[in-house]
This record gives sequence, C-alpha cells and structure tokens, in this order.
Amino acid sequence: MDYCQELAQNQAELAQMYKAKKRPVCPCKTPGIEMYIAKVGDRYIIKRMPDTGPLHSPDCDSYEPPPELSGLGDVLGSAIKEDTDSGLTELRFSFSMSRVPGRKPADSTSDEDDSVKTDGNKLTLRSTLHYLWEEAGFHKWTPAMEDKRNWYVIRKHLLLAAGDKLNKGRTLADQIFIPETFSQDKKTAIKQHWLGLVSRLAPQSHGPKQLMILIGEIKEIMPARYGGQLIIKHAPDIKFFTPDDLQKKLEKRFCDELMFHQDLPDVHLMTIATFSVNVAGSAMIEEIALMPVTSTWIPFETIHDKALIDHLVEHKRRFTKGLRYNLPKSKPLASVVLPDTHPAPTAMYILPAQPEEEYQAAIEQLQSESQLASWVWDSSEFEIPELPPAMAHAQRNSEQKGA
Repeated sequence: MDYCQELAQNQAELAQMYKAKKRPVCPCKTPGIEMYIAKVGDRYIIKRMPDTGPLHSPDCDSYEPPPELSGLGDVLGSAIKEDTDSGLTELRFSFSMSRVPGRKPADSTSDEDDSVKTDGNKLTLRSTLHYLWEEAGFHKWTPAMEDKRNWYVIRKHLLLAAGDKLNKGRTLADQIFIPETFSQDKKTAIKQHWLGLVSRLAPQSHGPKQLMILIGEIKEIMPARYGGQLIIKHAPDIKFFTPDDLQKKLEKRFCDELMFHQDLPDVHLMTIATFSVNVAGSAMIEEIALMPVTSTWIPFETIHDKALIDHLVEHKRRFTKGLRYNLPKSKPLASVVLPDTHPAPTAMYILPAQPEEEYQAAIEQLQSESQLASWVWDSSEFEIPELPPAMAHAQRNSEQKGA
C-alpha cells in the first residue's frame, strides 16, 4: 500500500488537511508531486492535480497517460473544469436535463454528429459515461483486479465518481439513477426507492419536465406497443420505454454495439440515457448512448480492440484503456497504454485493415509527437504481435525514484 492509499484511509487526518487547505504530496517521484483533497459526501478523497497524470511514476495509482492519446484531451478545461480549491468539477453537457413539453429532444443517438457540434466544449452522453468510467478507475487493469469487479463495485465507484461533479450547480450524483444490485430480499426496498424517485420526477402541470440520467447494463431490448422497451439488469420491475423513432435511430446508430451484445456472451452492454417519468410511473427515454465492455468491465470499440484487451488480461499485464469521449471514429487514438515497459510506457495502436491515408498519417503523427514508446498491430494480420516485455514493478519503482 503506497502513501496516498494509507493517507486516504486516515479520514481524520485528511479532514484536518482539507480544512487547513494543505495539499498532500505523492512520493512516487523525487521531488514529490502535489495532490489535492476533495470532499465527497462525508468522505475525503485524494486526487491528482489537473494535467499532472503523466508526471507520476507509471507504477503509481495516480499515473495517467497523456490526455492527447485519448479523447480526454479534447474536453479537459472546457467541458470538464476542475476547481482544486473547492475540490469540485463542473461538467458542461451537450444534452438537456429538462425538456419543455411539446418540444422535440435533440438526437443524442448520433454521437458522431454531436462530437462535431460540441467541438470539445460540451460532453455528449457517451463522453459523460466515458468520463465517469475513467474517474471510477474502470479504464485501468492490473492482475490484482481479477474476479474483484461486479455490479456492486461498479455502482459504488460510479456514484463516488459522480459525488464531486456538478452540472449547472447541481451535484451529478443527485441526477443519476444506477440500479442497486437486485435480490429478492431487497425487492420491496428497491421498489420503494424507485417510487421515491418517481415522485421527484412526477409530471408538472406547467414548466419544463425534469430529467434524470440512467446508467445501467442492458439485458435485453424488446418491442413494445409503441417503440421498444429496455430491460435493465438489476431493475427487472422498472419499465424503460423508447419511442418508435428513437428505437429506430438506436438500432441504426449502435448496430455494432448491439451485435457485440448479441454474439459475444462475455460482453456487458452499458447504457447511459436521460429519462422522464410518465403518470403511470414508467420511464420514458429521451436520449441514449451505448458502450460495450469486456468481461473485466473495460470499454472497447471494435472486435480487435476487445481481442487486445483480453490478450493483455490473459498475459497478466497492467494497462490503461484510451476512451474516445467526443472524438469521431475517423480520428485515431491509442487503444491502450502499458505502464510497465522500459524505459517508457508503451502506447498501443490498432491499425484498421486498409486504412485511409489520412488515418494512417494521423496515427504516425500521434506516435512522433508522443514521448511514449509505440506498438502497432496491423489488424489485417490475424495474430496479435509479440507484446513489449514488462519490467518488474520493483525495478521500475527504484529507477523512477532515482530519476
């Protein structure tokens, strides 16, 4: 257990430091790297300072690859603004959290279009889920995490991640519904919790309709009388309906994600959606996005992306997954970064079969401008190339501290 982990368990000391506006220092390198303390509910959490993720030792839990290797670099400082004094982060959404009756909602099933419109200044639904997933730490993997991720853990850390996030002055955790782990013993309590939420969203005779955000795992999408119905795992008794036009757009925009869920039994299909509640107490989906994740809950985009993640897990490697956020598919990003290689972490790229010249040039530019080592898999070749060798944890830690 490192210094930051030990300090995080000492809530009394963190509370004193928070009140005194003292900053902890991460000792992963010499000199140490300044951190800050955020208050989430009744708990105090140590967080890295903005733009310092790549400065930490690759062995450190606070290490993050350079944001330009993923879509994060496009939204930091604009759609995502951290205030280290208050410990809170303000998020700007491209989607609405309310709707005027009779006004048609924006088409948020088309993230390709949204990412062009927002130009990094606002988060789409998909990029909001990417950010919360990353803040919860589910874009990272180490062999020690094997068999330690389940829905209870996913829900707990997503809610913690949302606890210090604001949108228009409101805490994001108060605007999110994430079903708790279902059991027959808790069935009545879960239903009462839902009814309490329904009362908050009950239709009003005047004024805009308030919306909430659903984050859950899709079990099935079924036809309904008017459109479709989402069956959400751990919320079997709650009806989430999609209007007919939205259902058609969902099937068209996310056809790949739906195919992964249908054909690959180890895939979890996550959804993020805004919803309102009708007079019958049913949820009406307003806007929606989907995100497939592996059996280890790591997000992926393509079958080759998933194959590389599974290969790294099988070979017991540590890695960080690059998430796309607002970037369109026409722009490349590093699939994953291996922090355990020497002398620098390795950014791993997947080259699509017969790529456009512009796409290949963009990958080459990412490689040339990055300070990380590079590894490329040409996916027209069936086999995954040999992985860069891993350096022992103790050896890397010793070299970083002596740097």
